[in-house]
Amino acid sequence: MQEQSAAEIMEHKTNVMRELDRLKIKYNHYFYGDTDAVSGLDVASVLNQNPAKVFKTLVTAGKTKKYYVFMVPVSNELDLKKAAKAVGEKSIEMVKSKELLPLTGYVHGGCSPVGMKKFFTTVIDESAKNFDTIIFSAGKIGYQVELPLDELAKIIRFNISDLTI
Repeated sequence: MQEQSAAEIMEHKTNVMRELDRLKIKYNHYFYGDTDAVSGLDVASVLNQNPAKVFKTLVTAGKTKKYYVFMVPVSNELDLKKAAKAVGEKSIEMVKSKELLPLTGYVHGGCSPVGMKKFFTTVIDESAKNFDTIIFSAGKIGYQVELPLDELAKIIRFNISDLTI
């Protein structure tokens, strides 16, 4: 098997990138698949980005059995009580990793709010408004995209709320 060069890998488009291209939405993309980065903080570090502007995508289930997507900075933790309140649930819990792929089409560590199998109510932490752009998973481990919230709003519906501890 032939190894790919970094340039060839950068040319690889994820489904998220293809969707952004299809909608003619400008974005920056990043590749970190050739690093040892595992956590969101590692990703922010190898990309030389402020961890407060790099967001992780978390999928949860409510008491009502509905699913929700939350995006919070990699430097913070999702406050489950604030998250539940933001979507009108009594309580929510994280979806187990093994349930993620069949539910969303994405694996743990490569989950993006764009291009899930089905759209789920999505809420982004209010801190995103502090930045011109935010960075989040491009739908595959090793890939990130960066775009303004108003451009993201052209692809998915979302609310903004205080979600972190």
